[in-house]
Amino acid sequence: MRRLLDVLLTTEAVQRTRLVQATMVVIAMLVGAAGLLALALAGLAPLPPALAWALLAPGWALLLKLAIRSGWSRRFVDPALTMAQIVGGSLACAGGYLMAGAARGGLFLVLMVVLMAAMLSATPRQMRRGSVFAAAMLGAAMLWLVLRGDAAPWVELVHFGLVATMLPAVSVLSARMARMRERSRRQQQDLQAALERIRELATRDELTGLINRRHIRELMEQEHQRCIRSGRSFCLAVLDIDRFKTLNETRGRGVGDAVLRSVAHEAMRRVRVSDAFARWGGDRFVLLLCDAHGALAKGGVERVRSGVAALQIAVPGGALAVTLSAGLAEHHAGESVEDTLGRAEHALGEAKRLGRDRLVIAP
Repeated sequence: MRRLLDVLLTTEAVQRTRLVQATMVVIAMLVGAAGLLALALAGLAPLPPALAWALLAPGWALLLKLAIRSGWSRRFVDPALTMAQIVGGSLACAGGYLMAGAARGGLFLVLMVVLMAAMLSATPRQMRRGSVFAAAMLGAAMLWLVLRGDAAPWVELVHFGLVATMLPAVSVLSARMARMRERSRRQQQDLQAALERIRELATRDELTGLINRRHIRELMEQEHQRCIRSGRSFCLAVLDIDRFKTLNETRGRGVGDAVLRSVAHEAMRRVRVSDAFARWGGDRFVLLLCDAHGALAKGGVERVRSGVAALQIAVPGGALAVTLSAGLAEHHAGESVEDTLGRAEHALGEAKRLGRDRLVIAP
C-alpha cells in the first residue's frame, strides 16, 4: 500500500502535499457527479446537462492533478495550481447548483471540500480572492434561479447567507493555517541550521576553520581502504610551526591565534582539492595527499611550506613571519594508517633536529 501511495503521490514532501490537495478536489468532483447523476436518473434534474457536468467537472480536476503529478505545473509561480482549483471548483459548483433542483444545497459541501483542500497550500490572499469569487458565482447562480422563477427568493437568500458566512470563516481559518505553515517552515530552517552547526563543530576546528583531528582520522581510514581496493598509495605529512611555543609565551595567545589562522588560510590555498588539510592539535597540522607518491607529495608539501614562509602576518606591533617544519611518509602496502603517521611524525622530529624550516621524507 505504501509503495502504491509513493507511486501516486511521490515521495517528495511538498509535491506530495500538492497531490493530496488535488486528489481531494478530484474526489469531491466525483462525489458531486455521482449525486447529480442520481438526481437526473430519478427525474429530478435534466439528464444531458447532468451527464455533461459529471464528465467535465471530475475531468477538469483530474487534468489538474496530472499536470501536478507530471511536474508540468512547476513552470508556474503556484505549482499547486491552487487558484485554478478554486476557480474551476467554484464554476463547477455554480453550474451544478443550477441543475440540482431541490438538492442543490449539497453543492455547498462539494465547494467546501475544494476550499479546504486549497488550504493545504494557499496563501491568505489566494483564499480571500477565491472565497469572494466562489460567493460571487454561487450568488449569480442563485439570482438566475430566482429571476427565472425556479426558486423562492427567501430560500436563495438563506442559502446565500450560509455561503456568505462559511466562506469568510474559511478565509480566516486559511490565514491561521498559513501562519502555522510559515512558523513551521522557520522552525525547520532553524533546526537545519542548528544541525549544520553541530556537524561543523563535530568536524571543524573552531579557531582555524580546518577539519579537526577526528575528521582527518576518518578520511585517512577511508583513503586507506580505497588504496587497499585499488592498489594505489597515499602520503601523510605532519607539519609544525617553528618556535610556536616561544611565540605564544612572548607575544601572547592572541598573536598565536592570529598566526594559526593565517597559516591555515595560506595552506588551504595551496593544497589540491582532492587533499585534506587538518589541524592536529596545538600548532601541528596533518596533510593527507590522496592518490600520491613521494615526488608528487613532496611538491605538495613544499608548496605549503614556501607559501607560509612568504607570509607577512599582521599582528600588533608590525608584521610577523613564521616557518614550518614537515615530515612526509608514503603509505606502504600492509602497514596501518597509524604506522604511516608514526613515520611522518618521526620524520618531522628529524626536521626539527636538523634545524627546522625544512621537509624530511621518511624512508
